[in-house]
Amino acid sequence: MLDVNGAGLVLGVVGTGVMGRGIAQLAAQAGITVRLFDSRPLAAEEARASVGATFDALTAKGRMSNEDARAALARLEVVAYEASLAGCHVVVEAIVEDLRVKRELFTRLEGIVGPECLLATNTSSLSVTAIAATCERPGRVGGFHFFNPVPLMKVVEVIEGARTEPWVGEALVALAKRLGHRPVRAADTPGFIVNHAGRGFGTEALRILQEGVASFDDIDRILRDAAGFRMGPFELLDLTGLDVSHPVMESVYEQFYQEPRFRPSYVLRQRLAAGLLGRKSGRGFYSHEGGRQQPVPTPAIPPGERRPVWVAADEPAWRDALVALVRAAGWFPDDGERPAAESLCLVAPLGRDATTTALALEVDPERTVAVDLLFGPERRRTAMSTPVTRPAFLDSALALLSADGTPVSRIHDSTGFVAQRVLATVVNIACDIAQQRIASPEDIDAAVTLGLGYPRGPLAWGDALGPRRLSKALEAIHAASGDPRYRASPWLSRRARLGVSLLTPES
Repeated sequence: MLDVNGAGLVLGVVGTGVMGRGIAQLAAQAGITVRLFDSRPLAAEEARASVGATFDALTAKGRMSNEDARAALARLEVVAYEASLAGCHVVVEAIVEDLRVKRELFTRLEGIVGPECLLATNTSSLSVTAIAATCERPGRVGGFHFFNPVPLMKVVEVIEGARTEPWVGEALVALAKRLGHRPVRAADTPGFIVNHAGRGFGTEALRILQEGVASFDDIDRILRDAAGFRMGPFELLDLTGLDVSHPVMESVYEQFYQEPRFRPSYVLRQRLAAGLLGRKSGRGFYSHEGGRQQPVPTPAIPPGERRPVWVAADEPAWRDALVALVRAAGWFPDDGERPAAESLCLVAPLGRDATTTALALEVDPERTVAVDLLFGPERRRTAMSTPVTRPAFLDSALALLSADGTPVSRIHDSTGFVAQRVLATVVNIACDIAQQRIASPEDIDAAVTLGLGYPRGPLAWGDALGPRRLSKALEAIHAASGDPRYRASPWLSRRARLGVSLLTPES
């Protein structure tokens, strides 16, 4: 097995753009000699100078000594010819995402490097197996996928293709650790872990918008404030750029042979065609001025008449929370078995819409408003009316829910509200990744938290919210919509029934 922790390790980096520079920086800081090559004239020299400037900045901030900075820069060697990569123990390519170009590079490298040299690709979207297919020794080719910016995103996906030899994966795991990153191992499947697991957040939010359930800005507020995401999905789309995000959505969807879970939305395609790319074009879902996202005003809460409140919920604890909220606001709970004639019917369903809930409870849908309590009532609250809820009763519900100063978002009738739908989808996709043995449960959660910045790994999050709850929500959404995108993963449904953690691997 290749010893990547040895003092004499030489790493070749082909392609010195943003990703290649980041990889070279990490390696030089880790005491590894790096040979930088780029087919573009002077690109490798520019990359070395750029990394040197980064070392200077780290020194100025006290994060690196002058001696260490000089030594690290000295380890960066610019080479003018591919032939100069001979003698490298590992070569990592970070060139254009084009299968033909990558194959041609690896074929040339095989004629240059020694027989024991490990060839790694930093591809984010191409099959490692396909890249290695034209090599004489495909067994020494592996995936080594970093994220941008490389020094700050402390995770790297290690991917073994269909013919990758075991020593390659082990060596890349050890090299990732030497570089100070968390390695996560993934099978060679579309999107690997991070780009696969990340499909649920944006695609389900787009589906909710497409159905007219809520505005894009309210979807962002709910998922940011109530669920705890750092950014809403539409803020993230604007930041990344629709010209980047939409092709990835379409690519993953097609690579999985039109798997309904990953179905893109025509909303994004239309906005892309209109040039509404996000921050880079000055306008996407939001307007951007000087690179800053402009806020969308939140609707004012109308004054609402106080009235008795009859409460029902799918979870006993949710009913208790609503009753406590009513009393804390100084309103009067209607404790009757059936709601009185002028009582507001406040319900907290799981996976169901307000209409279905009102009809199942045999209460007046004109007086019914539903509240999402999956994340509790402490942060942002979501109120959902039926198509026939009378304005006076909706106003009363909004006044009650905001009486203590907690912000409230009003949405139209939908199975699973916003947060329930998105979180159930996120967790469900992660469960399918585990079910398909693409990665271990531990690596899935590590990859998503480090690579996507989610507040929790999706499997741990599913445990916190309750596998039974999420499975029940998906069943209700699936039954109402008939859309197979909402079918529960066997990994989720079985563990929900068994009452065990989603992080529990199979024996």
